[in-house]
Amino acid sequence: MKDNKEYIKWGLTAFFVVLGGIISYYVIFHLDNLTTKITKLFVILMPIIDGMVLGYLMTPVVNATERRIVKPIFKKLNLNHKKSQCRTISIVITLFVVITALYSFFSVVIPQIGNSINTIVEQFPSYVDTLTAWISQLLDDNPVIEKNVTDLLNTYFADIEVFVNSKLMPQLNSLIMTISMSVVSILKEFWNLIIGFIISIYILSSKEVFAAQAKKVVYAFLSTETANRLISNVRFANKTFGGFFVGKIMDSIIIGLICFIGTSLLGTPFCVLISVIIGVTNIIPFFGPFLGAVPSLLLILFVNPLQAFYFLIFVIILQQVDGNIIGPKILGSSTGLSSFWVIFAITLFGGIWGIFGMIVGVPIFAVLFAFMKSLIELRLNNKKIPSETYKYLRLLYIDVDTNELIDFSEDAKKPFEQIDRILIKNKEPNKAQDNNQRNNDTNNRGRNKSNRNINNETIR
Repeated sequence: MKDNKEYIKWGLTAFFVVLGGIISYYVIFHLDNLTTKITKLFVILMPIIDGMVLGYLMTPVVNATERRIVKPIFKKLNLNHKKSQCRTISIVITLFVVITALYSFFSVVIPQIGNSINTIVEQFPSYVDTLTAWISQLLDDNPVIEKNVTDLLNTYFADIEVFVNSKLMPQLNSLIMTISMSVVSILKEFWNLIIGFIISIYILSSKEVFAAQAKKVVYAFLSTETANRLISNVRFANKTFGGFFVGKIMDSIIIGLICFIGTSLLGTPFCVLISVIIGVTNIIPFFGPFLGAVPSLLLILFVNPLQAFYFLIFVIILQQVDGNIIGPKILGSSTGLSSFWVIFAITLFGGIWGIFGMIVGVPIFAVLFAFMKSLIELRLNNKKIPSETYKYLRLLYIDVDTNELIDFSEDAKKPFEQIDRILIKNKEPNKAQDNNQRNNDTNNRGRNKSNRNINNETIR
């Protein structure tokens, strides 16, 4: 019976090795077909994905409504209730709030944006004339600047003309086709969102059941320790993603409202359109304020250059307030990343996935960063070496015997010579140990030779 189990074990191992080889061959030599099939699968499952995303984004609102509104009302009225009843009422309230907010946005903001865009298109020639007159007056009042600008235009005018005629103009046809196809894609995505919105209701009503089923699967196929660690990492990822996205959306809404109030008081043209641009782009960490401020500044510059200057000062103040007061209050330390790693994550994932990568890159990198941090700390703790980063700031070496961290002494002017002496000192016992080992090997060979001679004499 034991031999049969061994045969089965080796047979399964060989089967999975062959299967892995076939899969690797297919992935390497049929990567295009695999990518096409995966893309097609994502297109088919897009309503489900949209429903999961919508359900995930609405989960904090449902939880807060259930915990702070529905349950206290039931307790205050001394009514018997089931968890399903509280959940149903909470979902209805959340859907009402979300639909009302979306309707208000589309009914109030979208028409204003449409009117602003129509005004820009109709009056664009006059805006160009206004800007040209302003630049001419500026140059007339400053002969030095006029000379520099004229020289610069004469130098690069030929290159600009070649760029416009050979690259920009031929791209317009493809741009029009892309916009036309985008309209169809938007309509398809809108239909997927409607189906996903319905699916999100089922997800919200049974989210605890789905979580329990996932835990059961994890514990069934993984060891208990590995499953505990995986579930802990998933909880951290959920906390990081949820805290970041919900906080960032709230922060962007607040910034958009403040921008609307400020631009209205300043008399800035297209204040609704500009506030929407500033609020939406603010979702992108670090680079978002610049991505929103530049096109807004250009729009105002065409209408009123002086207002553009006022708007520039206002946006700088607004972003400082957001970065130092509003953002930290709402987001807190949801990612736990320093500014350098935030820029690194945005640059990396933005280069891979574009605007979408710039939005999701920070929380994804925060999860990966936390995983690597916990793995490194676990390995250091297994070696009984301290894991606190500050203890490594002035580290010279770690004592091999005691695992004690030795830092630079204040009077150590040549620390690398000290390291060399330590390494030499550590090598000396190894040399003596090697000599002892060689002597032992020589003695053992001599004993073995003597034993063979004695055996040969005995045989004779």
